[in-house]
Amino acid sequence: MPAHQRVLVVDDDDGVRTSVTWALEAEGFAVDAVNNGLAAMESINANPPALVVLDLSLPGLGGLDILRRLQTMEPCPGSRPIPVIVLSGRDSETDRIIGLDLGADDYLVKPFSTGELAARARSVLRRSGFDTAAGRQFSPQGHGVETDRASRQVWVDGQPIEVAAKAFDLLAYFVDHPKRVCTRHELLSAVWSSHDGWQSEATVTEHVYRLRLKIEIDSQRPERLRTVRNVGYRWDG
Repeated sequence: MPAHQRVLVVDDDDGVRTSVTWALEAEGFAVDAVNNGLAAMESINANPPALVVLDLSLPGLGGLDILRRLQTMEPCPGSRPIPVIVLSGRDSETDRIIGLDLGADDYLVKPFSTGELAARARSVLRRSGFDTAAGRQFSPQGHGVETDRASRQVWVDGQPIEVAAKAFDLLAYFVDHPKRVCTRHELLSAVWSSHDGWQSEATVTEHVYRLRLKIEIDSQRPERLRTVRNVGYRWDG
């Protein structure tokens, strides 16, 4: 594993922080660990990591506040926002949606296995550009949606738009599979490297809803990203 794949672990629980650090180091990651939000932001600003593993329930500056700050940070040219795996003791759908909507790339509920965390870390890093093809790719039908894989930028009808990290991954998958129905199960596997035993298919539904707000003229009557009832979605670009 490349040495630059440095992970910042942010958790105020000494036991969790130590076990996560050991598990990630055993997988070859370089790990820094802090126990509060202010220390996390200081570390991120001084030396941005490849990935942040973030507990939501932090003293002082909370996990959701950190997520908001990470999404507003100006990335280096040609890069994307720092990916984040959220750790939380809260298993409500609302909490998951809030975390994902604020830019988290994945969400794990405590208690979790360190092996699963390591697998998800590898998956998130792969999706973050360590093995993605560079270059701008137009929507195959030329109906106005354009993506640039290197800079992870999106244009709609010639205008640049901001999309969350996971929304870009989802859009890129649809663009790569035009005119074909993609099931929610398939999207969980391909975009999240997950399955419905780990994550609810409602995660896909929520991200599709958010993506349509960005790319459709009327998100209630989508023409680019269509729903195929009881099956999934089809990209008509």
